[in-house]
Amino acid sequence: MTDLTDLLTPETVFERLAVTNKKALFQQLAAAAAAAYDLDSAMVVDGLVKREKLGSTGFGGGVATPHARIAGLNQVVGVFAKLAQPIDFQAIDDLPVDMVFLLLSPVDAGALHLKALARVSRRLRERGFVDKLRGAGSRDALYAMLTADEARDAA
Repeated sequence: MTDLTDLLTPETVFERLAVTNKKALFQQLAAAAAAAYDLDSAMVVDGLVKREKLGSTGFGGGVATPHARIAGLNQVVGVFAKLAQPIDFQAIDDLPVDMVFLLLSPVDAGALHLKALARVSRRLRERGFVDKLRGAGSRDALYAMLTADEARDAA
């Protein structure tokens, strides 16, 4: 499965999110996740900060996949944001980040967490796909691209 339908809802996709740094980004993404998935935003921020201390989740090409395991979740969920302006993320290639896919998993979702993270990373490493996301002019367009199955796209 290459679409990310199981991870996102239209309300968890943001176009032109205005933040100036990683801390502000985590706060905004946590607030969105808290509202969409009935979570405590402070717990989400704490989980993201703890994971980020292990090393940047900015994997290059202007893309980051911050992630954490959160108590109270019963499935893997996500929030996607295309930023209004790129921010420093201490990414592996030292380039600023403008595409962010937040992934949150239940505390005990070891293999499911890793599989979802691999699926998101694989999709967001496709340069052509990321270029299309960058060109999207609306939240609806972003959601449609992120949830379209690659096989349907090729047909």
